[in-house]
Amino acid sequence: MSKVVASAAAAVADIGSGCCLAVGGFGLCGIPDALIAALAARDVTDLEVISNNCGTDQHGLGILLADKRIRRIIASYVGENSEFARQYLSGELEVELTPQGTLAEKLRAGGAGIPAFFTPAGVGTSVSDGGLPWRYAPDGSVAVASPPKEVRTFDGRRYVLEEALTADYALVHALVGDTDGNLVFDKSARNFNPLAATAGRICLAQVENLVPAGELDPAQIHLPGIFVHRIVHTGRQTKRIEKRTIAQEH
Repeated sequence: MSKVVASAAAAVADIGSGCCLAVGGFGLCGIPDALIAALAARDVTDLEVISNNCGTDQHGLGILLADKRIRRIIASYVGENSEFARQYLSGELEVELTPQGTLAEKLRAGGAGIPAFFTPAGVGTSVSDGGLPWRYAPDGSVAVASPPKEVRTFDGRRYVLEEALTADYALVHALVGDTDGNLVFDKSARNFNPLAATAGRICLAQVENLVPAGELDPAQIHLPGIFVHRIVHTGRQTKRIEKRTIAQEH
């Protein structure tokens, strides 16, 4: 059966309220914007999202966040999204902040079928000891805090046990894909996309260029099609910049 679907709307048609999504991208680089927009056009709420951050106020996952579609997010930082910070601090959104490298490895482990791993990142802090605010109460107190995690010593160094992450669906963006779902990413736009793709039980990929199966050099493929279940040709993506900095003439 062909993995190619006619539109982004068709690709996300069976994502329901309460689903968990692993979403690729870093800021606004390499985000699956067409898939996110198609999901925002549906009446889907109570989502849990795993992503490095939550886009900006007007782009990417920020669209779903602004419309109160996201219940919980696992991310490494707030980024350039003031609504993310507002919802978190006001108790409207549950947030599990995770060290960036740990987040990447939790997704990679989930995709590889590894249930957990030990890492030195976060040992001796609230990451391992517990107490990180996951959700605030309206009065500013901590309503839900992170639990303590197992810490073990290997060769004289302490490590914390981190559990892997998987999701119901993965939403990713690639520069090129073929009809079998093999993907090629563009430089830094690769970022979290392959990790999110493998962690999702069903992976949806939007591609700027769609080519016939067999046209891609196997040695150049970044993500094998076995991990991709649906692919949609969305055309050239508008490259957005979170914070434009221009050098001043002297």
